[in-house]
Amino acid sequence: MPASLIAIALLASCGTPEYRAERSLCAAEWTEKIPPRYGQRIVERVKYIRIPTGGTVCHGKGDKVQCFPQYRTEDIPYTTLETYDVNKAERDVQIRACAVKACSVKFGNAECKAPMATQTGTKTPG
Repeated sequence: MPASLIAIALLASCGTPEYRAERSLCAAEWTEKIPPRYGQRIVERVKYIRIPTGGTVCHGKGDKVQCFPQYRTEDIPYTTLETYDVNKAERDVQIRACAVKACSVKFGNAECKAPMATQTGTKTPG
């Protein structure tokens, strides 16, 4: 696939309602052609926990004072087994290219933007 088509496809990834409609049609087509195939992989993740420091922060206004415990955030790495679609990346490229092609044919541009109507000036009598 030409690099320019891929670049256009990436730029048009969100787009107009018309683009999303074309992309939806393309997704249905390409999901049949390249169906999901699931695999599993081990991935590294990080979770964040708050640990009390033992300190307090107090804020007061007039005769009212509120105190809150202080915390520090600590990251805890862990590994987990993730299920993923092996074909997703390849299918997504085809879906984007299909949507861009359909938009180019129907609207003359990759984003499915309707051509702006040109405003004609009107002359006032006199």
